[in-house]
Amino acid sequence: MTRKIRLGAFLPGGGQHIAAWRHPDQPVDGATSFEFHKELAQTAERGLFDAYFLADGLAIAFGGGIEGGNAKVAGFEPVTLFSALAPLTKNLGFIATASTTYEEPYNLARKFASLDLISKGRAGWNVVTTATESAAHNFNLDQQHPHAFRYKRAAEHVEVVKKLWESFEDDAFIRDRESGRFFDPEKVHYTDHKGEHFKVRGPLNVSRSPQGHPVIVQAGQSDDGRGLAAATAEVIFTAHQHLATAQEFYRDIKARARGVGRDPSHVLVMPGVAPFIGRTLEEAQEKYDRLTNLIIEEDGVALLNGLTGGTLDISGYDLDGPLPPAPPTEGMKSRQALIRQIADENNFTIRQLYQWIATARGHFTIVGTPETIVDTLQEWFENEAADGFNILPPWLPTGLNDFVDLIVPELQRRGLYRTEYEASTLRGNLGLPYPTNSWTVSRQSAHAAE
Repeated sequence: MTRKIRLGAFLPGGGQHIAAWRHPDQPVDGATSFEFHKELAQTAERGLFDAYFLADGLAIAFGGGIEGGNAKVAGFEPVTLFSALAPLTKNLGFIATASTTYEEPYNLARKFASLDLISKGRAGWNVVTTATESAAHNFNLDQQHPHAFRYKRAAEHVEVVKKLWESFEDDAFIRDRESGRFFDPEKVHYTDHKGEHFKVRGPLNVSRSPQGHPVIVQAGQSDDGRGLAAATAEVIFTAHQHLATAQEFYRDIKARARGVGRDPSHVLVMPGVAPFIGRTLEEAQEKYDRLTNLIIEEDGVALLNGLTGGTLDISGYDLDGPLPPAPPTEGMKSRQALIRQIADENNFTIRQLYQWIATARGHFTIVGTPETIVDTLQEWFENEAADGFNILPPWLPTGLNDFVDLIVPELQRRGLYRTEYEASTLRGNLGLPYPTNSWTVSRQSAHAAE
């Protein structure tokens, strides 16, 4: 089967760009409008996207510290939202973010398994460790846990969740009215996990879905993050500005996956891309300039502060001068380094830097025609930099409509993208294997040995 580009759609209702809500095309209440999210989901499905992806935060971030800026101060919890959207779609997957730092494995495994059943096998879990002091303050802490601690906890957390998702074998439920046997107790298994961070007996009280269990997604880019992703993730979202750095990441992840005994083709790398699309380059540039001119200065500064770990003090600095140094934090170390790299490589002033990252916070922003944008996507896809892309339309719904109406046909014309869905599950559309229950494998091995 010919390899095809996979696509995720990152669609926060308030828009990606920190000034998106000020654009006349963008609903000002998009973040809390269910009808708007329904429209976005159905448009993404029309564009044959693999999944609708949402990030999530566990604290308010005022101003420009988050995608959508102030428009994202309040919004929906993603699993709840996706549970409502799933019945309104047929093939689109739903990847929701949830934190290993502030959620217990049992609760998290239960809600994602429920979404997977409700959607008939179209759920995915984006594993995050949550890197903000403000979130720590909402969970009985005076300061966030150190970076290394968060990743050790995350590795064990994912291990426990996967064990819980195996509580029931696929054929555990008999549901036979005549005999009165509802399930086979020999095919229901206790978790009995005792580790450094968690003690969980199980079993989980939710059964498996048509895709076995939710697809596991991760976005870490630090060394700890790469290690976790290579060992546990099936899809990896990542941020790069250049083909060369994307290739280094791609090859490193595939090598790490191979090193822990995994098939590298079952670990999909999908860099983020924020496209401004025009039928001409001038039209695309006009779209970029129009949105850039809507940025409120204080939101731009807040965005930089948020992405550099909350330690960047710009007060007293000329916004048309260079970015001052910022001390390292226990926050998103890789993103802090990327922001500094963007500033240095482009010789950006503070103002130019926040204008450039206002769209996608370090993900690859591209301004062009369908042909030039697809040229870039094709180059990355065919040269060991990407298995697909997580698309971040700068403002909604226009940015998404532009992609579906202009980019998708060009991808299809070149034979790079599907013309119809291949499967009814997220795992099936991504080309990922069904996760055989380990208890079933053990049982079959034991019978074969008899």
